[in-house]
Amino acid sequence: MGIGFAPRLTLLFAAGLIATTATAAEQRFITIGTGGVTGVYYSVGGAICQLVNKQRRVHGLRCSVEATPASVFNLQSVNKGDLDLGLAQSGMQHAAYNGIDVFRGEAPYRNLRSLFSLHYEVVTVVARKDTGVRKFEDFRGKRFNTGVVGAGTRVGAEKLIEAMGLAPSNFAKLTELKPDAMVDALCQKQIDGYFYMVGHPAQNITEATTKCRSLIVPLAGPKIDDLLRDYPYYVRATVPGGMYPGNPQPVPTYAVRGTLVALASTDAEVVYQIIKSVFDNFDEFVSLHPALAGLDPKTMIKDGLTAPLHEGATRYYKERGWL
Repeated sequence: MGIGFAPRLTLLFAAGLIATTATAAEQRFITIGTGGVTGVYYSVGGAICQLVNKQRRVHGLRCSVEATPASVFNLQSVNKGDLDLGLAQSGMQHAAYNGIDVFRGEAPYRNLRSLFSLHYEVVTVVARKDTGVRKFEDFRGKRFNTGVVGAGTRVGAEKLIEAMGLAPSNFAKLTELKPDAMVDALCQKQIDGYFYMVGHPAQNITEATTKCRSLIVPLAGPKIDDLLRDYPYYVRATVPGGMYPGNPQPVPTYAVRGTLVALASTDAEVVYQIIKSVFDNFDEFVSLHPALAGLDPKTMIKDGLTAPLHEGATRYYKERGWL
């Protein structure tokens, strides 16, 4: 018996090794395009990947995030197949799917598919207190950061400037800094303010209000009313009072929603497993970042989604009775 037992152990060990190797070989790596490392997109993408990776022995998926210039870049990269999934503002999803705004001149991204929407991305204009800026028009003759080309923030800044009846020539300078560089530039007095579309609370805004006594500039009035009528994917929003140092009062503004997108050709089983990982563990998901608090699955599968739902998403939502 002792003689026959050792070969059996060897065979079992070999079988286990083969099984482990097969599992490793079957693993699939997926990448989510997010945004700057201090932005909410990067954290939200990390939250999605955290839940996906917890279930990797079940579905064989390994998820990672990539820091990017955000919405426009992510949509273009998903469309080209350079990224598996991408986070994008609802307005940019709308523009890509219809071939308008920054996507004018390109064929509409009709192969784009929605998975779900996420947090509200609030239009947040920040100015150092010592600049004297108390309303957006006060930026005349000052240095203002609109963001990098390839980001939904940049497109949003341009729409706001136009809606307020201003032109680039009305500013002393318009800069194109990434979110990671905006706070230092503001506090070192290289710029006087910046435009940012972000979920709250945001590390970037906390740093700006803590390091150099910055204010959140209100965006309200007839011109903003007209802007919201022209672009129905915008909704009214408020930055809560007291959320940031030196800003005790609620600040009126407006917002879009973050969305997660893929291509129609993305494997339906992969999409299904990603969505299942998030919504089967929804309480944990919304606890992973403050911007996710208060999300409702029933609004996440329709609000801000211009592109049709992916078939893998539809399958899961029908199973849950949400469609």
